[in-house]
Amino acid sequence: MNSERNELNRRIQNYLRATILRSENNLRVGPFLAGFDAGSDNLYRNYAVPDADTRPSTSDIEALIAAFLERSRRPRLEYITDTAPDVESALLANGFEIEKRYPILICTPGMLRNVEVRGIDIGLASDDQDIIDAADVGAEAYDDDVYSDPLRRLVAQGGVLAMARDPKSGLAVGAGMATPAHEGVSEVAGIGVRVAYRRRGIAGALTACAAREAFARGIELAWLTPGSDDAERIYARAGFVRASEQLHISKLG
Repeated sequence: MNSERNELNRRIQNYLRATILRSENNLRVGPFLAGFDAGSDNLYRNYAVPDADTRPSTSDIEALIAAFLERSRRPRLEYITDTAPDVESALLANGFEIEKRYPILICTPGMLRNVEVRGIDIGLASDDQDIIDAADVGAEAYDDDVYSDPLRRLVAQGGVLAMARDPKSGLAVGAGMATPAHEGVSEVAGIGVRVAYRRRGIAGALTACAAREAFARGIELAWLTPGSDDAERIYARAGFVRASEQLHISKLG
């Protein structure tokens, strides 16, 4: 069981590292790999991951902090704790504070469940208008700026963009994605539903749709991080189960 858990954690951590390497602004800082979004200071678009089993020194951490501050970004990391167990204590000793520990939920093709929702059409984005509409949905769902260009890149790189529409009005009411694969691993993310359409099962149906298409394209392991217990229950309906933990940790000031 431990060997299976270690392999799972390794695959997800490698995925996180590959995601940063795909970004235009990535930087190696000692035993850390950092990725930056030049156009946004959104916390979730600017973070670092540590190398496996690293034991960072104070000078390593100071260099990482400096790299973030030079770009007017908060020093921040997201990583699977079990892959680098000595990093957390070193960061805490150098002024970092834990934001949250997120459960990692996973799903494989044999675990996926079908989720049906009445009165809403669930499918895949098929044209650029779908991409624009998905960005608009995300902006409302997350009360934050969501731009269409990153979604275009997602689709161009082989990622999945799932859509939910009200068939009566044609309005896009929900969207979600499965990211481009790395070593057979994809993250299901950005599941969002307009406020007026929530609590109707749309989020679960979008999750199942995005994962199903990812598996059809050869993905072996889908994972996600729920933002709350309610979200975890939604994803569980689609067959996702808790398997590991991701730490979000940053330094203020």
